[in-house]
Parts: sequence; C-alpha cells; structure tokens
Amino acid sequence: MRYEEIRISDLLAKYPFASSYFELNKLSVSGFEDSSFSEFLERIPEAELEEWAMSPEKLIEDLTQYIDQMSVFLGVKENEVNSITILPGFNKHGEKENFEKLTIEKSEIVSIVGPTGSGKSRLLADIEWAANKDTPTGRSVQINGELLDPSKRFSTSNKRVAQLSQNMNFVMDLTVEEFLTLHAESRMVENVEEMISKILNAANELAGEKFQLSTPVTGLSGGQSRALMIADTAILSKSPIVLIDEIENAGIDRKKALKLLVSEEKIVLMATHDPSLALMADKRVVIKNGGIHQIIETDQEEKSLLVELEKMDQVIQQMRNRLRNGETLTKIYKEGEI
Repeated sequence: MRYEEIRISDLLAKYPFASSYFELNKLSVSGFEDSSFSEFLERIPEAELEEWAMSPEKLIEDLTQYIDQMSVFLGVKENEVNSITILPGFNKHGEKENFEKLTIEKSEIVSIVGPTGSGKSRLLADIEWAANKDTPTGRSVQINGELLDPSKRFSTSNKRVAQLSQNMNFVMDLTVEEFLTLHAESRMVENVEEMISKILNAANELAGEKFQLSTPVTGLSGGQSRALMIADTAILSKSPIVLIDEIENAGIDRKKALKLLVSEEKIVLMATHDPSLALMADKRVVIKNGGIHQIIETDQEEKSLLVELEKMDQVIQQMRNRLRNGETLTKIYKEGEI
C-alpha cells in the first residue's frame, strides 16, 4: 500500500497514530486533509525542506516505515488470508498421511472428526503454529500457498489464528463492557460504543442465558464466556483463521455461531464429535492414529440428512428446557407435546 497516495483525511481515519508522525516532523497538515501526502509535500518550498535537511522521498519512506511498524506493534495490520494448505506428514506409526494436499478457502468450514485421543487437537495446533515439518506430525502448513518465515510464524502482535478451546475461563476483574472496551481501543476502532453493542447482541444471540454489559466477566457461565469470545473473535478480532475445539460442549447455539464466523469471512476448522456439526461443514477430515486418514466432501445427500438431525436436536433442546424449568418429561412425551 502506498500511504503517500491516500488522502490525508482517509489516512488519519484508518491510522490515527499517523498524526504523531506529522507532529514529530513539524508537518502541519491542517487544511490539506483532502490532499494526499505526496501532494502536500509538493506545496512545501524546496528551500524549507533543505533547511530541515529533509527530502520528500525520505519523508514518504519514513511515513511508510512508521505506519507499518506501529500497525504491527498495535496488532492492527491486516492479515489477508485467502487460503490455508496442509501438506501431509506422518501418523503415530510413521506412515505417510493418506492425502496429497488439503486447501481450505476463506468462508469455508471444515470439521475434524475421529476417536478421542486420535490427534484432532494436534492438527489444530499444527495449523495454529503454521507447522513447517517441525512438529511431531511432520506436517507443513502454507498460508496463501506459501510457508511463513519465522518472524511471521511466531509474531505475538500479528496473529493469524484465534483458537477457542473447550474451557474459556476469565481471571480479569472487569465487566463485559470494560473487557470489550479494552479490546476495541487496542484495535483503534473508530466507534467503540457501536462495536461493543454489536458484539454483545451477537453474543446474547448465541448464549443460552443473556447477560449485560455490567456483568463481571468472572461471573459469566461457561456458555456465556464461549458466546462472548466467539462474537468478539468474529466481529473484532483481525485473526482470519478460527480453530474451535468441541464447540458442542460450549452451551451455545452452535449453528448461529458458525454462521456468524463465516459471515465475517473467517476460515473455520472445528474438532467435533457432533454429527450435525460435522455435516454443517463443507468437508470433514477424519483422523486415525494421529494422522489424516481421509478427507470427505459433504455431498447433497448428507446435507439432506442434516435436516433430520436438526429436527432431533430441536426435540432434545426442548427436553433440556423442560428439565431446566423443573418439569417431568414422561407425561409430556406421552401426550405428544414433544
């Protein structure tokens, strides 16, 4: 991106910290907001630039470096990820994994299935660390068709992956509003209040029981915590890849959660034992003995089965609600209410 060609007003709207660069270099851009930085520099007399021992080229170079460095430091630099590609390693027996290449595009959902202990979480970990034949599986993971260099793989300020584990416990003594405000301000969001409201509404759509901005994050239930983090990850996080470990145990509306993540153009991979979630995915990866054993595209016939599974889920959810309200199920079931 050539920052010097962007209108100064647009530049400051997207990178508010650029104002510090102008101030440090005694560049008064007031009144020139509709001009680009290059056009602004053309209006400065050459004699004045010589007096400062500065050249337009040097000022443009320094501005570019300043914005890039600050963006990385603040974690607001865009992480454009259109695809991830997994190349095979080996299973626990040292046998080559049973596939040639798996590429996952933006807005795709991939489920990871297999017995407990088979290696589902290991696959998620390989993706999180953009493995380069340096993990127990020997897999390689490419971003946009290329392996990442170490500076990008291990960067803490510009992460490409957000991982939502089975347990989401907060230890901070903050309210939901304070927590979201901190995150929004760290991302330099323009309208913090609007962003917070959007995340809260989305989280309450996912949670079984609604909560308020004034609720302490340590007082949230497991399902509420998971709902808050999924909404925050989908709407505010810059991480384009989301890894979820057993979302069925989260106590949230799983279908809405996945739709929310995909609507924000995330690449979603989830380890699951739930047949409904497995069939909601575009494809599923079958893990056996620590390796990828099979990759199955979800066809139309399986999608039709998903409709029936969702009906069963609704029945089970109704039963859960009855139990929570202190009702018995035997009489209700006999009378055909469920």
